[in-house]
Amino acid sequence: MSFVAILALLVSSTLVYSAPLIFTALGGVYSENSGVTNIGLEGIMTMGAFAAIVFNLTCASTLGKATPWLGALIGGIVGLIFSLLHAVATINFHADHIISGTVLNLMAPPLGVFLIKAMYDKGQTENITQSFGYFSFPGLADIPIIGPILFKSTSAPAWVAILVAIVLWWVLYKTRFGLRLRACGENPQAADTLGVNVYGMRYAGVLISGFLGGIGGGVFAEAIAGNFSVSTIVGQGFMALAAVIFGKWNPIGAMLASLFFGFAQSISIIGNQLPFFNHIPAVYMQIAPYVITIIVLVLFFGKSVAPAADGENYIKSK
Repeated sequence: MSFVAILALLVSSTLVYSAPLIFTALGGVYSENSGVTNIGLEGIMTMGAFAAIVFNLTCASTLGKATPWLGALIGGIVGLIFSLLHAVATINFHADHIISGTVLNLMAPPLGVFLIKAMYDKGQTENITQSFGYFSFPGLADIPIIGPILFKSTSAPAWVAILVAIVLWWVLYKTRFGLRLRACGENPQAADTLGVNVYGMRYAGVLISGFLGGIGGGVFAEAIAGNFSVSTIVGQGFMALAAVIFGKWNPIGAMLASLFFGFAQSISIIGNQLPFFNHIPAVYMQIAPYVITIIVLVLFFGKSVAPAADGENYIKSK
């Protein structure tokens, strides 16, 4: 296998596994910049994956190649609705953010399997027939060297996620909405004094995280898993949360961290096709992404500074 072919395989696989993490991590960035810690990303991704797969199985024969994209959008809407539970619990009822997020994570898998059992009379769905697959950009894929590596047989959702990350960085740091959102995560009392609706901005942050996390779950299910079961989303939400921390609560940083974790996951999948890695026992390759996640958190968690009021309940009367 030539060097260009190896790079093309590695980049393509990295983008496939990064796309769900990028979407979900971007949602986490917005939630936490508003002041609401959201460790329920795993549960939100699970519900997004459930909705996307059910939609895909139902509408694939009618919608054709548009099905995965619309399925991911439906996953985002369901993730947004599911995240309302976290928003109401933490913003209105001032519940502990960690406990509320943990409840989402514990609730989503059995709820999804219960609904699948009720709908299909079995514990998991059939494999979908319309998936994201691989995409080659017309024209760009023909560029010498760069084309085959970056733009041929690549992941379209990943490139969309990268563009979304750039847009969301601009919104967070260059617009009035972004300034108000960050103010609610840094000093909600001061923001309230200046007329900012703290509750409204925090709702916006959590719902954005639910929508993007649901899209992330949908993309994972339709690009990687291919069906829905209790084990479809295992650890992806926590990796996305780690990317939020590793990326220092910045959309671009979270995107780059997600690409790094996607690279770690891709190595565990395609390692047997790569020089050097094909001599490493498979079990070590399978646990590598999770070990790398833990090491990154240990090394960078103390150096990363979260928004000052992240995870703190705000009571307007005080």
